[in-house]
Amino acid sequence: MTVHDSPHSPATAAGGFDRAAGERTVVTLLDDARADAATRVLAVHGDRAPLTDGGTLQYVRPADVSGEAHWAFLGRDERGAALLLAAAATDRPAPLTHDRWGALRAIAGDLSPHDADVLAVAVSLGRWLADAPFCPACGAATLVHAAGWARTCQGCARQHFPRTDPAVIVAVSSADRERLLLGSNAMWAPQNRYSTFAGFVEAGESLESAVVREVHEESGVQVTQLRYRSSQAWPYPRSLMLGFHAVAEDEATARADGDEIVAVRWFTRPEIGAALAGGGDVLLPGTASIAHRLITDWYEERA
Repeated sequence: MTVHDSPHSPATAAGGFDRAAGERTVVTLLDDARADAATRVLAVHGDRAPLTDGGTLQYVRPADVSGEAHWAFLGRDERGAALLLAAAATDRPAPLTHDRWGALRAIAGDLSPHDADVLAVAVSLGRWLADAPFCPACGAATLVHAAGWARTCQGCARQHFPRTDPAVIVAVSSADRERLLLGSNAMWAPQNRYSTFAGFVEAGESLESAVVREVHEESGVQVTQLRYRSSQAWPYPRSLMLGFHAVAEDEATARADGDEIVAVRWFTRPEIGAALAGGGDVLLPGTASIAHRLITDWYEERA
């Protein structure tokens, strides 16, 4: 099932494969799939996956996975064959011997909607399997079940599932829609890189309140005319990015918070066009990110 058919949808937002979630209760699902010659496996090492010479994802057979790995059932491909995950943390050996690997944040924008979606799920689930072996409530070891999608604590019997944290990301335009406000994060220094404003939704907070708060905290600007755009799975570390467009009430109030954001700047449409084309004096987010789509929306006057 494809959720978004638009070519302007963010990478990892297409819902391009069948997760077959109803099959996860089958106790022998993973063993049966690993024994099936038709099964395809995506190995991930941290946030990286193996690539073909053409830059597409390299799926392998279960027998090709030679290293230690966390296994999980991702779903079914268009032929009905099982898609499995074989994941290892970055501080462990890769689960597959391969020459060419690519990180999700670098390659997702160049993948097909199907592969970008599979990779986002694989990285998200793989990180959880590798990083959360103990119960956060009592500290006891957990047992993985539901074909890799759940854990049960051996101490207190609590069930645990992969966590997703909602975060808002916002493109702010001037009232006449002719200028776009972007900020430069302190972590990007000394690169002259700018992007949209983003932050996690706090406890008890609505998305709309989070948009207003985050933009004001980071840029000093109060926003109005909030318009939801779309969402994107972004496992850095486990986010669901919820994209918005908004309009600044007073352009003159723009100023960096001096902590997380070290500079803010109003850009004209020609300046953004030059940066999107790889020119100009600034760097913009890569094509894999929803930030890139929000900026492109505004530049192409779809915002």
